[in-house]
Amino acid sequence: QLRIVESGGGLVQSGGSLRLSCAAVEFTAAGFTLNDYAVGWFRQAPGKEREPVSCISSNNRATYYADSVKGRFTISRDNATALVYLQMNGLKPEDTAVYYCGARFAPRSDVVLETEILYDHWGQGTQVTVSS
Repeated sequence: QLRIVESGGGLVQSGGSLRLSCAAVEFTAAGFTLNDYAVGWFRQAPGKEREPVSCISSNNRATYYADSVKGRFTISRDNATALVYLQMNGLKPEDTAVYYCGARFAPRSDVVLETEILYDHWGQGTQVTVSS
């Protein structure tokens, strides 16, 4: 089984930056890592449904960004450490939410998954709070 752990959340002022990290701390017996998974960042604000923020394919060739974060957020992978990052710049109060990392096994693929239900591994989330 794959266990996902997010980190990097916190409290920041409007206009500030944070970098979220997504790591897989347990791996399947076959030795797969997060590099073999399509990964997506989703967020859920109080009273709202979870929404996609940014996604990346396992081969790093395809990405997706929600319109609300285009030009401000950047998703990336570090294949050496099997981590996925979400660099968030120009943060706004409306970015305040719990951010979740999801993963779905899709090795050597350019598939980007923008739909929450397609992910079968989730972390516990990390809180991002942007003050005005």
